Amino acid sequence: MLELFLRLFHYSNIPLSLMRKFAISDIHGCNKTFLALLEKIQFSTADELYLLGDYIDRGPDSKGVIDSIFNLQKTGYQVHCLLGNHELMILEAFSDEDVEDRNMNHWLMNGGVATIQSFVTKDGTPDIPDIYFQFAQNLQFYLELDDYILVHAGLNFRSLNPFADMESMLWIRNWYNKIELEWLRGRVVVHGHTPIGRKAIEKQFNKLSKVPALNIDGGCVYFGKRDEMGDLCAFDLTEQVLHFQKNIE
Repeated sequence: MLELFLRLFHYSNIPLSLMRKFAISDIHGCNKTFLALLEKIQFSTADELYLLGDYIDRGPDSKGVIDSIFNLQKTGYQVHCLLGNHELMILEAFSDEDVEDRNMNHWLMNGGVATIQSFVTKDGTPDIPDIYFQFAQNLQFYLELDDYILVHAGLNFRSLNPFADMESMLWIRNWYNKIELEWLRGRVVVHGHTPIGRKAIEKQFNKLSKVPALNIDGGCVYFGKRDEMGDLCAFDLTEQVLHFQKNIE
């Protein structure tokens, strides 16, 4: 499917004036859904894609998601990736400092088993090559654009410098009532981490003028498990349009 996608869009003649920026978060191993969403938005080499973390765990093809990102980047697509708490968990799980396996157990209990299964080789043994750990190690915590701040979970506005609280950028929840409008200077915080479903995302989108924060985690991996969830969301940062793709795994 990825090869077909690349053939369709890599050489598309889209004027630079039509370049768009998209944000997607919390793919969680749903590679088929991810590629279908890129096809739906007609993502091209003229566009930019910002992925807000949690590429792995829980879903069926964590390896495939990262491979798709690698392939897109290698073939001229502009894909920028942020760190999610699940990437942090796998790094901690395989850290030499994890003497008592506490981090490993924490990761496995939060979807790590599915990630390991996606790396099982033909002889039946799991093997996660170093390149995947290097990918996670090199991820950024946040990105600042002209009109947006992109981050995985959110920002701690109780801190004098919200960018200094790296733990909150990966784990924070329920922070909207602390937003400092003066600090944001007209920018909107786009994030994921807390699955809320399509209707809730649309409701937040319609209130951006009052609350400049948008959670785009539609709970894609929870399709059929949690009510009103099961969509992967792409937010067109340029045109301010939401796009949704139902889980097809």
